[in-house]
Amino acid sequence: MIAIVDYGMGNLRSVQKALQKLGYDAQIASDAETVFRADKVILPGVGAFGAAMENLRRAALDAAIRDFIATGKPFLGICLGLQLLFEVSEESWKEREEPGLGVLRGRVVRFPEGLTDEQGKRLKVPHIGWNALRFVRQDTLFEGVAEGAHVYFVHSYFPTPADESCVVALSDYGLPFCCAVQSQNVRAVQFHPEKSSAVGLRILRNFAEQ
Repeated sequence: MIAIVDYGMGNLRSVQKALQKLGYDAQIASDAETVFRADKVILPGVGAFGAAMENLRRAALDAAIRDFIATGKPFLGICLGLQLLFEVSEESWKEREEPGLGVLRGRVVRFPEGLTDEQGKRLKVPHIGWNALRFVRQDTLFEGVAEGAHVYFVHSYFPTPADESCVVALSDYGLPFCCAVQSQNVRAVQFHPEKSSAVGLRILRNFAEQ
């Protein structure tokens, strides 16, 4: 069973429906025990980093996620679910940076103001739309996905891993940014595979077959 972590923030149903369309048993889980005992876990997310971490802690899902990852079973973070894996984020309503799960070393930062495309056109933040993948190295999550394949993004922040060896793919939005990582059994993407048409379904299938 694939558990999709429900902590009150995320496109749970769209991720579940995409996996069910592919023929996999995907269940939405809001309790720590179900998450820990799953065969695979997906951590989705849309919204603010600090609110997400508060919700995870309140439901003891932060510990459940860390414990699950320690088992070595497959784990996938999506969008905010990728960012939450890192140590800290600039996205905070407090005077200090917001602490994350700390599974991966590094920070989550905001796109700077004044970004422009190759023609000099000013780019808006948040970044919303389709962008190409540029692979840094191979990973089974992207088996059958071509270099330059387009996926769908909605975000204002992106990760800056301290260990660049975990970076699998980059994309470009006024600057190159990390959009996919892998470290042992942990994989995570900044884009939304459930909204990325056939390419996204292939990525979800690859994860489900891990």
